Amino acid sequence: MQDRPFKVFSGTKSRYFAEKVCASLECPLGNMIIEHFADGEFSVSYEESIRGKQVFLIQSTFPNSDNLMELLLMIDAAKRASAKSIVAVIPYFGWARQDRKDKPRVSIGAKLIADMLSAAGINRLITMDLHADQIQGFFDVPVDHLYASRVFVDYLNELREESNNLVIAAPDVGGTKRASAYSKYLGCPMVICYKIRKKANVVSDMQIIGDVEGMDVLLIDDIVDTAGTITKAADLLTANGANSVRAIASHAVMSDPASERVNNSSLKEIIFTDSIPYSKKSEKVKILSVAPMFAESIMRVCNNESISSLYVI
Repeated sequence: MQDRPFKVFSGTKSRYFAEKVCASLECPLGNMIIEHFADGEFSVSYEESIRGKQVFLIQSTFPNSDNLMELLLMIDAAKRASAKSIVAVIPYFGWARQDRKDKPRVSIGAKLIADMLSAAGINRLITMDLHADQIQGFFDVPVDHLYASRVFVDYLNELREESNNLVIAAPDVGGTKRASAYSKYLGCPMVICYKIRKKANVVSDMQIIGDVEGMDVLLIDDIVDTAGTITKAADLLTANGANSVRAIASHAVMSDPASERVNNSSLKEIIFTDSIPYSKKSEKVKILSVAPMFAESIMRVCNNESISSLYVI
């Protein structure tokens, strides 16, 4: 195992995920120290040689921004330690919702983060379910964009077998492409929840485009932050005659009061991946691991093998 040409390291908050990846790879997690100072500053040091190695750095960039800064320092330290190549493994790519100028005088955060990672020295990025596919074009290095649909497939097939009236729902117009892909895969109809926002994280109005009377509805989303949209959509679908409403989403950001909203909503259950640690307890929340999928993609990158076969939907 020690002769492998690659090493895997992790930031502080993504260690739980990196340990699962290493378990699938049957390799040890690399030894690294992140030292914190009294003023909040921190430094990164590798406690083993990585000279000439292909280094995989696992760190999701969810709030707070220390996770991003840790990753940037990890990349810089690996570059200065003569790593052969540096691959950033970011299960959840933060700031992805800032992918364009939707009004005058705003930043494009996703592009800025891409530039920072490139300037720090990455040679490749592995990530999952970007909020907008075009973010891949913000990078000048190869981007392997994985999809959580691979781990959702068994759950989806069970739903299709259980219900003859399954309908896929997009919680907003922006999610129609994603919902349409699931709809085609499952061979069932799709409806759209049209929402109006007056400001971020606040839905002022919502309407349903399509019929859900007597149907079992499956809401498809990539990120659930405050859960305002998805719970409002679930309640509206139920009020319009849906038999049941479930949801799947790739990233459980789940900022307060998201868990409380989910518990109080008409959602029967909501399925997430473990791209972000979810510590709050809710009987309606189920977590599926994507660590084996990331482990397989790491092996394929090392062996110069195709990753496209990992794509399901």
